[in-house]
Amino acid sequence: MGWIDLVHGRVFRRRVTRLCTLLGSVIPAGASVLDVGAGDGSLDRQLLEIRPDVRITGIDVVIRPRTLIPVLRFDGQSIPFPDKSFDVVMFVDVLHHASNPDQLIKEASRVGGGVIIKDHLRDGVLSGPTLRLMDFIGNARFGVALPYNYWSRQQWDDMLLKARLTPRTWIGSLKLYAPPFTYIFDRRLHFLASLQSGSR
Repeated sequence: MGWIDLVHGRVFRRRVTRLCTLLGSVIPAGASVLDVGAGDGSLDRQLLEIRPDVRITGIDVVIRPRTLIPVLRFDGQSIPFPDKSFDVVMFVDVLHHASNPDQLIKEASRVGGGVIIKDHLRDGVLSGPTLRLMDFIGNARFGVALPYNYWSRQQWDDMLLKARLTPRTWIGSLKLYAPPFTYIFDRRLHFLASLQSGSR
């Protein structure tokens, strides 16, 4: 087992469990959820264990050989569903990989009654290099695009205002990692926001 596999197994397992707890706390009861960038659906499967009342469909630009929930292919730009098809559209560490995140956010606002975003904040000392390291460890071996396109809190606020998305919940301390990793990989580099779509 290589060092990347070791870190991924020990560190990121807790991360997924913590993310599911956080996501489960902001998804409305009985919601239909579209997970954009669902990967193999492993996070969604674990989320369904704690929130069996919700229904989750996934889309991704690359369909893996085995997925744990239904995952449909899409072009990375246009979400292939009619207006307000879902109660919630969810992005978990996806938008910083997108070539046009503004377009994806606009599409999510169209398709969903609400939007949930878990992503990164490029604020603070060494935030950029730390985020690049996390991205590489977590994604390089899967062939995921790594543009390292991280935004500051101000850039996120500007984009959400443009998309007419209003924060209902903004969690800026996610505590995804156990000590000692939390001192390197948490540091308020992550956020989770539950957003309400405004009138168009």
